Amino acid sequence: MGLLSKDIQSMDDLLLHGLHDIYYAEQEITKALPKMIDQATNRDLSQGLKNHLEETRKQIERLDQVFKKLGKTPQSTDCPAIDGLIKEADKTAGEVEDKSVLDAAIIASAQAVEHYEIARYGTLIAWAEELGHDDIVRFLNTNLNEEKAANTKLNTVALRKGVNRKAAS
Repeated sequence: MGLLSKDIQSMDDLLLHGLHDIYYAEQEITKALPKMIDQATNRDLSQGLKNHLEETRKQIERLDQVFKKLGKTPQSTDCPAIDGLIKEADKTAGEVEDKSVLDAAIIASAQAVEHYEIARYGTLIAWAEELGHDDIVRFLNTNLNEEKAANTKLNTVALRKGVNRKAAS
């Protein structure tokens, strides 16, 4: 739009902006996860991150379907939130010497990303429902449920698989 008008004129525009945001975020996550996988020393953590990388690629495919159902071309817009979370994860990882502590830091960083995605998908679902876009809610719900499951798996690795305990000793 022009210099004097704003890009978001309606709730539909806001939904589309949010979809562009999460589309960008998911793409950036697929770039960041391989580094985290390489840094992880805990087998369960490394495998969980690998699994989530594959899930994230499928989430992008679902978002492609969402755009298609809306009659829009998939595109992204810069997301300073995800950029900041990834930058912080890299910075923290670079400051950790002990590999056990690094695994705990990786989990914390990954959970920060999951929490952002959970919040974003929850909002997008609410907006899509309000706007009557029931045809896209299923795709967004699937992505949301996978993000929630990934967060739960990270909790399990940290607490039940002993990553936090090992880092503390």
